[in-house]
Amino acid sequence: MAQILPPLALQYLQHVRVEKRLAPRTAQLYEQELTRLVALAQGQTLLALTGAHVRRYLAQLHARGQSARSLSLTLSAWRGFYAWAGRQGLVAANPAQDVRAPKATRLLPKALAVDEAVHLADFAEPAADPWLEARDSAMVELLYGCGLRVSELTGLDATPGHVAEPRGRGWLDLQAAEVHVLGKGSKRRVVPLGQAARKALASWLALRLQPFAAEPCEALFIGQRGTRLSSQSIWMRLRVRSQHAGLSAPVHPHMLRHSFASHLLQSSGDLRAVQELLGHANISTTQVYTRLDFQHLARVYDQAHPRAHRKP
Repeated sequence: MAQILPPLALQYLQHVRVEKRLAPRTAQLYEQELTRLVALAQGQTLLALTGAHVRRYLAQLHARGQSARSLSLTLSAWRGFYAWAGRQGLVAANPAQDVRAPKATRLLPKALAVDEAVHLADFAEPAADPWLEARDSAMVELLYGCGLRVSELTGLDATPGHVAEPRGRGWLDLQAAEVHVLGKGSKRRVVPLGQAARKALASWLALRLQPFAAEPCEALFIGQRGTRLSSQSIWMRLRVRSQHAGLSAPVHPHMLRHSFASHLLQSSGDLRAVQELLGHANISTTQVYTRLDFQHLARVYDQAHPRAHRKP
């Protein structure tokens, strides 16, 4: 592929590999996109292309079915090449600078139906080890009942410790029915514990230290070796638990966080409150759940309203 590129493009690719030290895969993608640009230019020198050319080429790629996300990557590679050429004094302006790719469709997060989420939270593994069952049940209650990220869950300690010097983790305060969470960007928030979560956590705390002669570690959720449970372990345990509970699809931790937000918004309609509970810095991040809520209402209407499906 590199053989059909002009020397200037090859020089730029050498720059991104050696001086910018981009990952090999990224450099390979840049090479592919520059090759695409050369093909679209049909013999014109790259330095002679204008913004009109770039817009037309992008439209052609879009018409061929290239996705918005892929077009953004294409445009990024072209911008990088022309920005570098500008620094070399080879072009007066970057022809790709003011061109915008089509807006990518934002994928909606997957959420469980209310009855599925409640069934999973109430589910008890038959003939399971009581220690594991108590732990996994408490984890599900915090993920669905509090909307925690899996990283926030693994970062919880069983007790506050010396709060005068806050650790880089969160902690559980069962007496106050609160979870002190350390979220993204090291931002802290306090999430209330519901009755079901408090009961599940109390059962887990009563069994947590039983297999060990002494305190294994500060973590609220630990493995059978007494070490802090990893995110990967929680993903695996939740996947197996959801399958044993008979759910139609395997459940992952973030699906329970989405379910928490969607179900709370359906009941309360309070977007700001959901934003605070989720720890979103921007309300626009939370607004995606209003689309989930509308989809739920649309399904209810289609299934239940006598005028939803009019005969032709």
